[in-house]
Amino acid sequence: MKLHTREWGSGDRLAVLVHGIMADSRCWWRVGPELAARGYRVIAVDLPGHGESPRADAYPPELFASSLAESVPAHPELAIGHSLGGLTLGLAVERLMPGRAIYSDPAFRLPTLESAALESMADFTDETGELIAAMHPGFSAEEVAVEVEMLARWDRRSALSLVEASGMDFTPAPVVPSLVQVADPSFLVSPAFQEELRGKGFEVRVVTGAEHTIHRHLFEDFLAGLEGWIRPAAAAR
Repeated sequence: MKLHTREWGSGDRLAVLVHGIMADSRCWWRVGPELAARGYRVIAVDLPGHGESPRADAYPPELFASSLAESVPAHPELAIGHSLGGLTLGLAVERLMPGRAIYSDPAFRLPTLESAALESMADFTDETGELIAAMHPGFSAEEVAVEVEMLARWDRRSALSLVEASGMDFTPAPVVPSLVQVADPSFLVSPAFQEELRGKGFEVRVVTGAEHTIHRHLFEDFLAGLEGWIRPAAAAR
């Protein structure tokens, strides 16, 4: 499936951004321009069933991974995946082979979810800005507005399809230099799992006080947590 993409910058090094469930490429509205200012050409995808990308009858994890690999150039210098986007990047990493892979609070191991819980998640398509602001008190007004827009363009069936994958382990091998950035606390990457990832060869960094969407909740801390992994602004001059 060919995906809709959003781009920033025209640098000579490519960065690929992959969002989480219920979001789309707009969630990178601060990250994309920041990377562009550091000399990257940035491509952010809308995963299947999200944003302006095509819809499907079902959304197994491999559909996300194969669609990502089909829609962006191989061998980017940098690839960042958040949550479901981290799972997707992990499944596609051997096809994309980025210079560096960053997994931000990734859903490598999907919790065991009942259909009722996924139905509840799917009901979020109609949430108001006021409720979103109450649920995410650290979000700016701009971030809340983006959330409302993204939910309006999300196919709820992509959540319902996850029931078949819940409880499964999709942890990739660190075939390229790989960083796992973790929320505090994280419902996806427990302290024990963090130690396991370190043993497998991942670097693991916790962003203190950050909720699951680290790049949207604590943007400056998100960037600070990637020090040494993204091209510094000075290198773009």
